[in-house]
Amino acid sequence: MTAETPSLPLPSGRAAETRVIAGIGAAHLVSHFYFLLLPPVLLWVRRDYGVTYTELGVCIAAFNIVSAIFQTPAGLMADRVGPFVVLVCGLALEGAAFALAGAVHSYWFMVAMFGVAGLANTVFHPCDYALLSHHVGKERVGRAFSIHTFSGMLGTAIAPSCMLAMQAAIGWRGCFVVAGLAGIAVALALLLQRGDYAEGPHLAAGAGTGGATLDKRALLASPAIVRAFVFYALLAGTGSGLQNYFIVAQHDLFGTPADVASTALTGNLVLTAIGVLAGGLVVTRTHDHTLVTVCGIAVAALPIFVIAMVDPGAMLLLALMSVSGFASGIVMPSRDMLVRAVTPPGAFGTVFGFVTTGFNVAGVVFPLGFGLFMDHGNPRAVFVVSALCALAALATVASGRQKPAVAAS
Repeated sequence: MTAETPSLPLPSGRAAETRVIAGIGAAHLVSHFYFLLLPPVLLWVRRDYGVTYTELGVCIAAFNIVSAIFQTPAGLMADRVGPFVVLVCGLALEGAAFALAGAVHSYWFMVAMFGVAGLANTVFHPCDYALLSHHVGKERVGRAFSIHTFSGMLGTAIAPSCMLAMQAAIGWRGCFVVAGLAGIAVALALLLQRGDYAEGPHLAAGAGTGGATLDKRALLASPAIVRAFVFYALLAGTGSGLQNYFIVAQHDLFGTPADVASTALTGNLVLTAIGVLAGGLVVTRTHDHTLVTVCGIAVAALPIFVIAMVDPGAMLLLALMSVSGFASGIVMPSRDMLVRAVTPPGAFGTVFGFVTTGFNVAGVVFPLGFGLFMDHGNPRAVFVVSALCALAALATVASGRQKPAVAAS
C-alpha cells in the first residue's frame, strides 16, 4: 500500500469542513447505537413476545446477513448517484425500520424490520468515507477519519445505558421508537446542511480518469483492494476474540474473576477510543501510514501473546490490555488512509463498501471459531489466534506497498 493520496477538487471553507465532519460523525454515532439497540432490552422483548433468545437472535442474524450481502452494492450506488443522497436515505430508512419495529406488535414483523435496517446500514461506511474524502482537505482527512471512527465507538458505548434508562421510563417499544426517530432527525439535519455536501467534488473525481470508465469489478479484484479486505477482516477477527470471549477465556485459563477481567476489557475499549483520536493527530504529521500501521499492530499484538502465556495478575492485566487497546486505536486512522491511498478518485464508496464488508464476514466467522475453542476446552487459543490475526493483518500491510491501480475500460 502507498501513502500517496489522490488529488481531489475540494470545496473551500474550513467551517464547511467542520460541519461535514460533525454531520457524518453524528450519522456514524447513530449507526453504531443501532448495533446495540436490541441486546440491552432482550429480557423485556422476550417476555413480551414469548419467544426464545435463539429466536431473538434471528433478528440480529437478519441484520448482519443482509448488511454483508448488500454493502458492496451500496458502495457502487454511492459512487453512481452520489454518496450524500444515499447516506440520507439509508439513515432515514434505518430509523423508520426501528421505529416501526417498536410500534407494531409482531415478532416476524420485527425480524423483517431488522432485515430492512441491515440493508439501510450498508450505506454508512461507503458513503461516510466518500463524503469525507471529497469534502475535507487531504492534510486534514486523516483526522476526519479518526473523528468518524471515534463517533461510532461512542455510539456503541452509550447505547446500553441509554436503552436501559429509556426502558425504565417508556418501555422497550418506546426505546425503539425514540431511537428510530433520532435517526430520522439526524437525516433531516443533514438535509438542512445539504449545501455543504454538493456532489461537484464527487462528480469531478469520477471524471478525473480522463473520460475512461472505471471497471469496478476489476478494481475490487485487484491485489491492493483484496489485500485491504483481508486486512480489515483480520483486524476485526482480533477484536472479535477479545471483545466476545476475553472474560470467559481468562476465567477458564487462569481463574481470573469476572470483575477483574471485565475491568481489563473496559480499559482496552476505552484506550482504543482514545488511541483513535491520537491516531488522528499522528496521520496529520506523517505520510508513512504503512509504518504507523505496522508498528501499531505489532505493539497491539505483543500484550495479547503475553496474556496467552502467563497469568499477569490484575494490575498488569489491566496495563497490558490498555496498551494493546491504545496501539490498536492509533492504527485505525492510518488503516483508513492506506485504503484511501490505493483507491482511484470517484471509487471511494465502492472500495470502502467492499473492504468494510470484511467486518461483517469476520463477525460471522470468528465468533463461531472462538466459540469452538472454548467449547473444546482450549481458551488459550482465543488469545493466540487473536494475536496471530493481528500479525497476519500486519503482513498484508507490510507486503503491500504499491501505487493505486485504476481499472478503466
